[in-house]
Amino acid sequence: MGTIANVQPIATGVVERDQLGVGEIAFLLVVHLGCIAAVRETTWAAVGVFFLLYAACGGLGVCVGYHRLLTHRSFKCRRFVEYALTILGTCSLQGRPTTWVAHHRQHHQYSDQAGDPHSARDGFWWSHLLWLIWQPTTESSKRLQARYVPDLLRVPFHRILARFYFLPSLLLAILLFLAGGWPFIVWGFCIRLVFAYHCTWLVNSASHRFGYRNFPIQDLSTNCWWVALLAYGEGWHNNHHAFPTSARHGLRFWEFDPAYGFIRLLKSMRLAWDLRVPPAARLQNL
Repeated sequence: MGTIANVQPIATGVVERDQLGVGEIAFLLVVHLGCIAAVRETTWAAVGVFFLLYAACGGLGVCVGYHRLLTHRSFKCRRFVEYALTILGTCSLQGRPTTWVAHHRQHHQYSDQAGDPHSARDGFWWSHLLWLIWQPTTESSKRLQARYVPDLLRVPFHRILARFYFLPSLLLAILLFLAGGWPFIVWGFCIRLVFAYHCTWLVNSASHRFGYRNFPIQDLSTNCWWVALLAYGEGWHNNHHAFPTSARHGLRFWEFDPAYGFIRLLKSMRLAWDLRVPPAARLQNL
């Protein structure tokens, strides 16, 4: 359960982060500043759109699609389900799916060591946000993806979506404006993106610092209950690092894991199968 499929061995743990990501910094500043408009541009419908889209794009797209499916292949599903989840993930604007998966696989290979792109040993704010400011060059990014996601690059859908990943979000923004004007843009786009960003980043930062550990593994991963509530079960991070390819992250009876619940729902509808979970013998002392 501890291996990551399709990761080629690498000769060095050096992280290639070669240039200041000016475009990334500017975009993050714009969407954060856009949240201020909520003072004037707020309706109950817009707030409802925020919750709906965060559940769909963050909970299903990123937590289930990007993470448990594409990165760790913790379950199998029908191809259209994989594609739909990936498109939902792109609407969280956390980068190309192939790059997201490559960074996360690299993180597991070198968790909290040299080579981890967001090692918690480099400080809370580095693992939370600052690591995103320094970006690989185009050539470094190509090498990273060739090394860590050859399985995705073999699929035409994922290659094409990697080039045009921003288009679903652009279309979504247009639809939001047509449906509800600026309140829908502020809540369904700016506030949703910022909230999803920080929930995802908290998994890298808070869930390597605060909480408890069920398993004495070598990295700093912890189970942080409030991150799990915000991020659909992703905060049970020590459990996840102990069993990276498990579809189930919440292992104690009270470790609420909505993402796994959705995967179980897919299985009940015969849209998913071969769900990977930790061996029962490893959980006897929990």
